[in-house]
Formats: sequence, C-alpha cells, structure tokens
Amino acid sequence: MAALWIAHVTVTDTEAYGKYAELAGPAIAKHGGTFIARAARFVQLEGKERPRNVVARFPSLEAAVECYNSDEYQAALDFARDASERELVVVEITE
Repeated sequence: MAALWIAHVTVTDTEAYGKYAELAGPAIAKHGGTFIARAARFVQLEGKERPRNVVARFPSLEAAVECYNSDEYQAALDFARDASERELVVVEITE
C-alpha cells in the first residue's frame, strides 16, 4: 500500500537547508518517492504553523521508512538538523 511522507518545516538557515534539499531529493527519488507538494500554498487550520510543507508519495510505508534510514538521506539530514525545526510523519494510504 502506498504511503505519504509529510513534513512541516520552519527553515532557520537557508544556505544549509538548501544543501539538505539538494541531497534529499535524489535520496527520496532513489527509494521511489515522488513529490506531490513542496512549499505550496496552504491554510493552517489547527496546530503549529510551519511555513514550508512537503508531501512525497512512496510505493509503501516501508519504502518511506527505508528512505529515511538510508545513508543518503541521513547525509542530507545532517544539513537540516541545525538549519530547521521540523516534524515528519509517514502515513499509509488506505484507499
């Protein structure tokens, strides 16, 4: 079953976060992920607002988690850790 990787992000260091984005995109694609929303318009209805929201679709929940734990993504994440405040969740699609 397919899954969505949903990230809510506040970027605190644009330069370092840019390096994260350069590396994260190929790592996500390598694991079958495709972006369906990146920094698009949004309306915050509940909870903490983050100005950047990203949604990627993966072939499965397992593929998304494997991507997150991969060496390539973790190398990218090293740039994001001190350059952003973020929440990330993977949700299986039940359609």
